[in-house]
Parts: sequence; C-alpha cells; structure tokens
Amino acid sequence: MTTNTTAIDHPARRLVLALPSPYDQAREHYETLVPEVDSARFFQMATWQATLELAEINAPHGFMRYYRSDITAVMTGSPSPWRATQYLMGNHTIAERMFRHDPSVMLHAPLRTLLYADPDGDTKLAIDQPSLLFASYDNPHISEVGRELDALLAQLITLLGGDPPPQLAVTDRQRRRDGEPAGCGTAGAYGC
Repeated sequence: MTTNTTAIDHPARRLVLALPSPYDQAREHYETLVPEVDSARFFQMATWQATLELAEINAPHGFMRYYRSDITAVMTGSPSPWRATQYLMGNHTIAERMFRHDPSVMLHAPLRTLLYADPDGDTKLAIDQPSLLFASYDNPHISEVGRELDALLAQLITLLGGDPPPQLAVTDRQRRRDGEPAGCGTAGAYGC
C-alpha cells in the first residue's frame, strides 16, 4: 500500500473572451452549441462504441453541458450586480482518453466555464485553458488531448462570434516535443 502524498504545482491561464452578443442572446447561443448531455441515453448504451456514436450526435461541436447554474438567481438579494451563468462543459468520450492514463484528470474534466455581463454590459466567456491544465499530468497522451480541447474551444469561441486567442493555437514545436509529426491539426488526436 502506498502512503505517499504528492503536491503538484501547475500553471493555469484564465481566458476571458469578449463575445459580440448581449448576455441573454449569448447564453442561448452557447446552450445551443453546447447541448445538455443526454445522460439517460448514455446510461442505456451497451457498448463503448455505441457511446462514442451517441456522443457524436449529442455533441455536434465536441462539447456537452453536464451542469448549469444561474449565478444571477443564486445571488438574488445580494449587493452583487453581475449577470452570470456557470457551466461544466466537456465530453466524457474525450475525457476517457485521459482517464485511462490517470483518473485524477477528472479534477479538470469537464471544464468549468462562466458566461457573464461585465459592468459595461459586454458579454464575456471565462475558462481556464485546457492544455495547460492537462499538461500538468506529465503524460504526452494526456497533453495531446488537452491540445485537442484547446482546438475545440477555439472552434466554439468562433461559433459564438468571438476571436480565439493565439494561446489556443497548437504549434508545430509543441507537436514535435510530444512526438507528433509537424502539420497535424485537430485530427492529430485521432492518429495523425
């Protein structure tokens, strides 16, 4: 039996992204692009292959919503003026490709996101960059999936009308460091 305790420091990067739509419209659009997970259907799947196929249907842009909290409603009556909704967004079929190497990755999967209106009424999406979270596990297979999640996040930001930050772009140098051939795109996670 192991009795070692480990403490792992790791970098994180919070991305706060401006979205062009008013808060209510952006929230509706986000929830359309990131549909609620159909847990009842997933629990009925007899094989992992069936689960993968259902995930393709349930998550047309790669992500599903596992949790939603209307923070504005929770804070009703407080002096806090913010309009905000918190989400857990992810895809358990993608997370499984990390979980098989280290179950503690589930500390960061699904991803936490916050959609809110700032004091000027501008809509923001806040999220910690997935690749930095998952790089902390010091496993190239997990890091590769983290970069794939960066690419899916960049796609989601674009679909929401925002501009993906350059930090979400995977470089050829990162790919070579992890043993992938240069020039692989998002498909690299599937065998590039």
